[in-house]
Amino acid sequence: MSTTVSEAPPAPATVPFKFFELRVVRTRRLGPTMLRITLGGAQLSSFASGGRDQRFKLFLPQQGQDRPVLPLEAGDNWFAEWRAMPEDERALMRSYTVRSFRRGSEYGAEDELDIDFALHGDGGPASRWALSARPGDRVTLLGPVVEDNGGVDFRPPEGTDWVLLSGDETALPAIGAILEWLPAGMPVRVWAEVAHAEDVQDLPTVADAEITWLVRDESSQPRAETVVNAVGAAAFPAGTPYAWIAGEAGTVKALRRHLVKERDIDRRAVKFTGYWRLGATEEQLVAEALATAG
Repeated sequence: MSTTVSEAPPAPATVPFKFFELRVVRTRRLGPTMLRITLGGAQLSSFASGGRDQRFKLFLPQQGQDRPVLPLEAGDNWFAEWRAMPEDERALMRSYTVRSFRRGSEYGAEDELDIDFALHGDGGPASRWALSARPGDRVTLLGPVVEDNGGVDFRPPEGTDWVLLSGDETALPAIGAILEWLPAGMPVRVWAEVAHAEDVQDLPTVADAEITWLVRDESSQPRAETVVNAVGAAAFPAGTPYAWIAGEAGTVKALRRHLVKERDIDRRAVKFTGYWRLGATEEQLVAEALATAG
């Protein structure tokens, strides 16, 4: 029987945001395909994270530049101004999720923000930058200055009894942050896909979480089939669910179809986002996004 759910609370229509000029503080390898980069800088004092899957724009310098080249102000026209710059001069732009944000008053002398990079096999510019990043390297972040902002998609409605999370390594930072945000005792079922067993991470949470790791090295099935079969074989908790799915677009689409059509979850209770698409490079996806925007 299908369970009727209330509408998830909508994200704010506008997002107060600004540019933050930051620098690399340190790097840490999490596994063969995951790298954590910690950023710091005085401007983080006005950064506000809504937690969960808080996303932002990260701007990286082109080769040979010591800092990203961007419009002077993060006003309403920054995107058009950025697009108007020469392609080989303007900063490289990517979307990422805040893995952790720490205020210096609690943890040290400086605010810090962690970003986890999934190192793609295509050797895209973001992956190359992350692998060569060193303390002191300069980047720019376009992020919110209020916690309730449109860059947060995980918004379970009132009356949610349990949560389903699924994603690959590109969604792992958001899954980890969501697990840290959820209240004690909340039932959560997680399916996390990674390339290698060495990429499996500890994901702290006070929620009642059961985490299933799907390691692509250990499966001969197509990735979408692996995820759908794993979720399909599981017994779900009782009550009203809220599902959050992200990662490779084809896999996300297949799992959403399974949850709605075969597991009878209300489609309004499934938040899904394709972070990337199999067979497409980062540059192709950015170009498509630019074409759509303009």
